[in-house]
Amino acid sequence: MIDEHNCYGVTDIGLKRESNQDSFLIAQLSKSMVIGANSLGVEPQTRLFGGICGWLMLVADGMGGHAGGERASSLAVRYLIERLLNNIHWFFQFNRAAEIEFIDSLKKLLRDTHHQIQSEGQRDITLSGMGTTLTMTYLVWPSLYVVHAGDSRCYLIRDGRVELLTTDHTMARRLVESGGMNPEDEATSRWSNVLWNVLGGKSQEEIKAEVRQVELRRGDHVVICTDGLHRHLNDDTILNVIYRSESCNDCCHEFIRIAKQHGGDDNITVIVAQVPPEPAYDPLATTASDLPVTIETEAALLDTADFDGPHH
Repeated sequence: MIDEHNCYGVTDIGLKRESNQDSFLIAQLSKSMVIGANSLGVEPQTRLFGGICGWLMLVADGMGGHAGGERASSLAVRYLIERLLNNIHWFFQFNRAAEIEFIDSLKKLLRDTHHQIQSEGQRDITLSGMGTTLTMTYLVWPSLYVVHAGDSRCYLIRDGRVELLTTDHTMARRLVESGGMNPEDEATSRWSNVLWNVLGGKSQEEIKAEVRQVELRRGDHVVICTDGLHRHLNDDTILNVIYRSESCNDCCHEFIRIAKQHGGDDNITVIVAQVPPEPAYDPLATTASDLPVTIETEAALLDTADFDGPHH
């Protein structure tokens, strides 16, 4: 169960910006059905939920002016929700043998989101050139899939060590990798804020969808954040926050405090998740008939069409 104790996220406008162009999402993906007329004595419009099939966590950092940046990051998240909910095979038919196909579908999803943002920018001149970073994780225990474009980041914290799971798609990082810049100069370089790979934007090149898979262990932590936070972090700071905080909620708010302490020049968004040391059940070792079923009655059920219209 995802709750504030083992998974939490927060976004903050920071101290210098007039608007928050970051977006984030934490969601459980599960099997469910809505009961209609029946002879079982179950109230119609009751929703039955099966076990959790996956966890989804993502952050997006918009760019392109006040309206464009907000719209791009929000559009990316909303489009991803719609695609996930309407591509049932993502979490109903996933298995190890289909991993290559699954990774290809992740890359295609990122490319389709890229084209969706570009199309909207072409339709509305006020949004022309809008773009967003996207760092998304999809957890089907024990595999964590990281899908990434831009300079937001995903970290894995395990046994007192920090591993960066993503690559910054900045010109500064490219220069370092090609030997044209010393690594110690990267953070302060004027090229550290120039992105060559984002969703949307003005580039005519196809987006590069970076995908990485790691096997998680009990007790691992995952941190996903925008550059408004990670530019102020080092490994020692991350470890100090993770291991001294009592919950993921506390971790997130401490990270926000640290970013603001260093000036809060940008919007700040962070998600912190901890793999429970002893889960209630192991999704891989449990048969479908053994998974818990919960019941929820709703008079009006949310439809993905609700994400298509204007939002405020």
